[in-house]
Amino acid sequence: MSQRTPIFAANWKMQKTAGQAEAFVEAFLPLVADAEVDIVLAPPFTALDRAGRALGGSRVVLAAQNVNPEEKGAFTGEIAPAMLVDLGCRYAIVGHSERRALYGESSELVARKAAALLAADLLPIVCVGETLEEHEAGRTLDVVGNQLDESLAQVPEARAAEVVVAYEPVWAIGTGKTATPEIAQGVHRSIREWLCNRFGEAGQAIRLQYGGSVKPENVAELMAQTDIDGALVGGASLEPDRFAKIVHFDRA
Repeated sequence: MSQRTPIFAANWKMQKTAGQAEAFVEAFLPLVADAEVDIVLAPPFTALDRAGRALGGSRVVLAAQNVNPEEKGAFTGEIAPAMLVDLGCRYAIVGHSERRALYGESSELVARKAAALLAADLLPIVCVGETLEEHEAGRTLDVVGNQLDESLAQVPEARAAEVVVAYEPVWAIGTGKTATPEIAQGVHRSIREWLCNRFGEAGQAIRLQYGGSVKPENVAELMAQTDIDGALVGGASLEPDRFAKIVHFDRA
């Protein structure tokens, strides 16, 4: 187990109304009151305010699922970093594979988003990962390396330790498939090497999450790996008890 504090983030995607988010928080907080990890909830934009109020000073912090890199302006339907700060957000997810695949977001745009978040004192969770086709072609490390090169291009070394990097093999998201702990660790080790080459000593402080069908049944094995510091959790984070079981993984 590394000295890096584990971090678990719930990405609810386009699920839960404001009322449902509030109910989740009320049920979830008592289950994690004694947790010794960092816990992040990322509800939809429409539920950020209600969820944030329900969290009310607890150890669980709020995140957005996306952000626009501009401060303000004529960008219909978009959300600026300052708006997230105003709602009490501490983190924001950028570069999620669904944003890249479904909405054509480039790593260059992800880099701008990450830089804008840091400028607003928000912490980016920067996602990288390969598709099934890329995985089967043996291109995982090339693809992930290129995404890191471009997505973290605007992160200064002095701020690097504030960034969280989430490796999400696209072929394992929502499919029930999970990279074996050894495969996941291999990619995480390569990411760690890249980060240390790019950011020096700060690369050892950057926390790496695994995001690919993490659930209570496999989280302990994943967390036992040297370079896996937490998880970006999708479906298994929608129920308070299941997400709490992930948070309370067996650290033995």
